[in-house]
Amino acid sequence: MNHAARDQILNASYTLFRDGQVDAISQYFAPDYVVHITDQDVLGGTSLVRSVVDLYRGAFSDLSVEVRFFLDSSDTVSWQRTMRATHTGPFKGFPGTGQPIIWREMVVSRLSGTLIAEEWVVTELAERLLLGRKSLSRTLRKPNRQRGDA
Repeated sequence: MNHAARDQILNASYTLFRDGQVDAISQYFAPDYVVHITDQDVLGGTSLVRSVVDLYRGAFSDLSVEVRFFLDSSDTVSWQRTMRATHTGPFKGFPGTGQPIIWREMVVSRLSGTLIAEEWVVTELAERLLLGRKSLSRTLRKPNRQRGDA
């Protein structure tokens, strides 16, 4: 078991997402950090990490993080991050709803030395936001009145 890598991931998740200590990013992520998401390889190093943390913390208040580890090797760890928050601000075209939201992200992290250098991320956040919008619109819809109803 790669305890050092797991500790690095756990500490990064809590320090950045939960506590918002963006000045600590360089303690956890390599300067040339890259993330692979659906059909994209996103470069940007530590400034990319900062923009993601700022985006999440600006849109979701009371953000909490739970981490569950699955497999690891000498330089790679597969894990799941569960995020819980209240959607209070805009996020990529989705206005804040004031509603609680929970989403999961599957992550494979590759470390270079002690720093997270590369990650592959699959997230269900967009699905949760769409479901939240759909359920909110149902709540806000007024019932149809039949002709003759007072």
